[in-house]
Amino acid sequence: MTDANGTVMHALSVRQPFASMIADGRKTIEIRSRPIRLRGDLLIVSTQKPVVDDLPCGMALCVVLIVDCRPMQPSDAKAAFCDYYGANMAWVLGNVRPIKPFPVHGKLGIYPVEFPTPLQFLRHPA
Repeated sequence: MTDANGTVMHALSVRQPFASMIADGRKTIEIRSRPIRLRGDLLIVSTQKPVVDDLPCGMALCVVLIVDCRPMQPSDAKAAFCDYYGANMAWVLGNVRPIKPFPVHGKLGIYPVEFPTPLQFLRHPA
């Protein structure tokens, strides 16, 4: 999406270390209590509260593709790096594209983030 001031993208704040695990392609399922209708690109933002000292906080880290949203299955726990929570939704993530991090003031739920210049995509780590 674009507007008069630049580009706007839907974003989701995720706690560390999980935001970085999504950005490096290890975490491919995000578990949430609610479904998401959005299909397409989603900006992953790390939350402000530090949990691990050397991980970025309050930063946009990557763009992912929301591939699917379905009820969580026991087999999703490994890809989500969590225990099985039966009444939750599995947001299936694909096409992870790490970006040059930039600061974002996060919010709850899905929210718009505006940035005036094109995202600087980084080479995905092997």
